[in-house]
Amino acid sequence: MIEPEFPEDLSAYDSGGKYLGEVNLGNASRVAEPIFVSPNVRHENNVLDIKTIQRDRAATLRGYPLVTFDEMEADPPAKNWLIKGILARGETSAWIAPPGAMKSALLAEAAICVGAGLDWHGYRNKGAAGVLYFAIERSDLVKRRLRAHRARLGLAGTPICVSSATIDLTHPDAFKKVIDTIRDAKTILGDEIGFVIIDTFAKLIAAAGGDENSAKDQGAVFANVQKVKNATGVHVALIGHTGKDESRGARGSNALLGDVDVMVTISGDEIKSVTVTKANDAPEGPLFSFKSDVHQFGTDEDGDPITVNVVSSEEVSSQVGTKPTEPKLSTNQRVMYRLLSDAGPVGLTLEAWNELAKETGIATKQRHYEIRMALKDKGLIREYAGMWRTNRSRDGGASHDL
Repeated sequence: MIEPEFPEDLSAYDSGGKYLGEVNLGNASRVAEPIFVSPNVRHENNVLDIKTIQRDRAATLRGYPLVTFDEMEADPPAKNWLIKGILARGETSAWIAPPGAMKSALLAEAAICVGAGLDWHGYRNKGAAGVLYFAIERSDLVKRRLRAHRARLGLAGTPICVSSATIDLTHPDAFKKVIDTIRDAKTILGDEIGFVIIDTFAKLIAAAGGDENSAKDQGAVFANVQKVKNATGVHVALIGHTGKDESRGARGSNALLGDVDVMVTISGDEIKSVTVTKANDAPEGPLFSFKSDVHQFGTDEDGDPITVNVVSSEEVSSQVGTKPTEPKLSTNQRVMYRLLSDAGPVGLTLEAWNELAKETGIATKQRHYEIRMALKDKGLIREYAGMWRTNRSRDGGASHDL
């Protein structure tokens, strides 16, 4: 028998390699059944391969770590949320308000919701995580607020730690002690720390004689904050003050605006409005509104009530705190606003908006920019994913009556 040089059916050989001739399969064709591997399994295997490659490469690299274009597929595109839409692991947020505007009270409530796995003002909790609150300013007040929420909600064992130590993040190696403190908190609480609050940013910089008006001092702090996030994966929330002119945002150097992923302002009197004024990859505009409430612990030795101001659990419409008066606009501002408003909820690209403005007689790009920034500063427009839209269209379809 002549053996085929390249037999297609390897089953025609015995275990010793001897050719057995044609295998009679009857009327049926011998077809190998394909092995099905689910997309999830393939992705997981690919991720493991990439992680192995990166680990092996790290042992030989002489410079900084690198990730190739294809290796980026190993990381999930969705953010690792603590509170979906607001607080994500590995990011920094700034919560800005004038004195007495309940900003620390609001973040104390956020700490409770993250630690206890509770939704926060309608925003979904994506899994309880440990919280470390650096109460550099008024730590006793922070602890009383946390105790008030504990009593109101009947909580126990919620993974929250408070440090009243004065921390310094202005020196190159200052981040190491913060990382050690986060790890200590994890050991004490038995839970991974996901949320770190620093109250306040001004005290943080002043701790080492820094100046919040100095971009250099702020830059040093944010470099260390980034190192803390890189090592621990936490979200860092900074509590800060507005300047004398509240409409101009945070007090001090405007470097703060460029270094945070999300900036939130709190305004209003009886009803507070919480608004995103800057976000790297999320819409800007109103988040929610809230009211304050007084929690009473009991009475002191003189019979006087022992109280603390906290965020009320009462649901408040986001429209209640809106001022009824409309901002004043120049003629050109009204024209450009109307062009954008007429585009509806879809909005316009910057190029399309500029072209429409040229057709109305507003000719130069410099004028377009100045008008655009003026409208944005007045809270009338926002930009997201390359599209410009009016804020009023998002708030239920109302338009600016011009």
